[in-house]
Amino acid sequence: MRFERFSFGSIRIDGVTYDHDVVIDRGKIHKRKKKPSKKFRNTFGHTPLSAAEKIPWKCQRLVVGTGTGALPVMDEVKLEAKRRRIELLILPTSRAIEVLKRESADTNAILHLTC
Repeated sequence: MRFERFSFGSIRIDGVTYDHDVVIDRGKIHKRKKKPSKKFRNTFGHTPLSAAEKIPWKCQRLVVGTGTGALPVMDEVKLEAKRRRIELLILPTSRAIEVLKRESADTNAILHLTC
């Protein structure tokens, strides 16, 4: 997977530009469906990443890109990763991309592109 460009609100992967949050699940890219997490928005001031979303758990490592650091990751996601014995990395998206460039084997990702 080639990460060609990332800027606020946009990422280019393998020649395709995405202008929405993305989920990378075993090499396939999908739009993040955050509707199940919207009910927690008032608590966090931002729609967080919650276990109510479809998280790509079939991996050894899950990288969560938090934009500039503003995407909250709920404790239930952290606990579920621990329960499943999945390494969970929560980083600003630019750093998450660097990790994915270096260490993508058995790694899935959720990348927030704004804030």
